[in-house]
Amino acid sequence: MRIVFFGSPSPALPALNALLSAGHEIKLVITQPDRPAGRGKKLTPPPVKVFAESHGLPCYQPEKIRKDEKALELIKTADPEINVVVAYGQIIPASIIYLPPHKSLNIHFSLLPKYRGAAPVQWAILNGERFTGVTIMQLNEKMDEGPILTQEMVEILPRENAQELETRLSHVGAQLLVKTLENLTRIELKEQDHSRATYAPKLTKDQALIDWSEPAEIIDRKVRAFFSWPGAFTFIAGQRLEIIIGRVVQGLMPKARPGEVVQVDKPGIYVCCGQNSLYLIEKVKPEGKKEMPAYAFSLGGRVRVGSILG
Repeated sequence: MRIVFFGSPSPALPALNALLSAGHEIKLVITQPDRPAGRGKKLTPPPVKVFAESHGLPCYQPEKIRKDEKALELIKTADPEINVVVAYGQIIPASIIYLPPHKSLNIHFSLLPKYRGAAPVQWAILNGERFTGVTIMQLNEKMDEGPILTQEMVEILPRENAQELETRLSHVGAQLLVKTLENLTRIELKEQDHSRATYAPKLTKDQALIDWSEPAEIIDRKVRAFFSWPGAFTFIAGQRLEIIIGRVVQGLMPKARPGEVVQVDKPGIYVCCGQNSLYLIEKVKPEGKKEMPAYAFSLGGRVRVGSILG
């Protein structure tokens, strides 16, 4: 099929690659503009642009697609049979959504109508879900409310973080997309049950601050859900400390207050949490430094038994 592809970050790449491998013709790629990134704030292209250029695909980067007349003209010239949207990052206007004969499909990383919105993977982990999945839906003008074509359920692994889960879902979604397109004319659209909808709004940096009065299980979910952005964090002696990896520790809990370090050894830093629970910090990223084992960080003298985090 002739396709115009909309996508920007790395999770969109498996779908774009799968479409090419399946023999579909990518007539145009629409992606976000280059943005400053990294400590040097160097202007950096989105991963989809890098992929498109390396594969000789025409690419356009509108600042605001709703107001960009050139984008609409380029899409009309491309004459797609269908649009495919994966983590594009902008609201697409109706003039583009409904332009192709088969309209526009979107890959969403949840089992709609659960977790509509910008951060479905993160909120599934935060809420302790055991399963999530991928939905192929027909795009409309409302947020993730279009009719469903296909879905596939995926188990969330016990220690899986948001980046790892999103990567898995992106590959599942890519294969499901190809199968969906193969059977497009035979699939019956299924309207969502809007009464069962839940939402996954964009995350904020403030949400990533750890509250040690919460149970260790909740803290563990937060560390996994906020990796790699914005990164769950705490403070030690006034220094911001991002927690990269950790886990809940079962067993007898010594008397201590939430946030108090009760043990430090090679596995890491053991911290008392709410409801008499225990969390082991295994890897950290101190402010302005690279990731390191928590034990190595403790050797700097900032963390010892009795230290208070938060």
